[in-house]
Amino acid sequence: MRQEQFVTRYQGEWQALEQWLALRGDSARRARQHANADTLNDEDIPQHYRRLCQQLALARKRGYSPQLVARLQALMQQGHSLLYRTPAPRWRRALEFLFADFPQLVRSQARSMWVATALFVVPLVGSFALLQWHPQLIHLLMDNGQIAEFERMYDPASPHLGRDSGTDWMMFGHYIMNNISIGLRTFASGLLAGVGTVLVLLFNGLTIGAVAGHLQHIGHGDPFWRFVVGHGAFELTAIVIAGGAGLQLGMKLLAPGRRRRVDALVEGGVIGARLCLGVAAMLLVAAFIEAFWSSIAQVPAWGKYGVAAVLWTLVLGWLWRGGRGAGHAH
Repeated sequence: MRQEQFVTRYQGEWQALEQWLALRGDSARRARQHANADTLNDEDIPQHYRRLCQQLALARKRGYSPQLVARLQALMQQGHSLLYRTPAPRWRRALEFLFADFPQLVRSQARSMWVATALFVVPLVGSFALLQWHPQLIHLLMDNGQIAEFERMYDPASPHLGRDSGTDWMMFGHYIMNNISIGLRTFASGLLAGVGTVLVLLFNGLTIGAVAGHLQHIGHGDPFWRFVVGHGAFELTAIVIAGGAGLQLGMKLLAPGRRRRVDALVEGGVIGARLCLGVAAMLLVAAFIEAFWSSIAQVPAWGKYGVAAVLWTLVLGWLWRGGRGAGHAH
């Protein structure tokens, strides 16, 4: 085979491999920037690399031009260095996931996230406003024991905010278990064709709004807001994201498109599992803030609200800007 025929036959393979190497050369995040481009899939690279090695051997054996041999040699060396390089440390991959992949993944499911936000926020705001006009409606949502407990927890005369007793570390563990259980339940309910997630979001929004509305009406609003405003940035946002994860799972079940239902459900499960990893991290941070900062009654209101403003700005900015320019997470 003449060199011209050899080049014509394999030129497309070399160009595709060169493009993949160019994208992968700087970082995995840069590769994801062009994940939808017409490039090779990662799982196909070992086969293409073996073919390249065979083609290089043929070019040398047949005495093709030094320029062609040098090109194939350089391509082979680049492929070798990428295929056999040491993987990034786990802590680095974890940070990359939290600061880039996770916010990208949240934005990639924007439709489900906005629906989850509406399902959570509308009943929250609605029940809060309704109880300012009709405070007696609280008895339709909670029994007298629950109402008395919330009033005691947020009594302006209490030395603590949001709890009657318990050390910070004990409450930290309690908050972790409680918050993560709510997040996982919100996501897993999506398996019920999304209906379960809808009900969980509506119920949580209605309950939180009712508690806030009742406490505000009876004059316990100041300690309540000073307690929840800080950790709410992570906790409430995490619940909404878990709800979005559950809704996209339900949609994969109801409307799989041209794929088999089981394949669509597996895809939704993978997306949801990755979202839940980020949600768990957010709820861990929320539990820490709730246990060690939110319950301190001695901090004045301006200090609580100032810190809360910083936390809300960080969370929303992270979800909006995190991983921008690094492509789409999968």
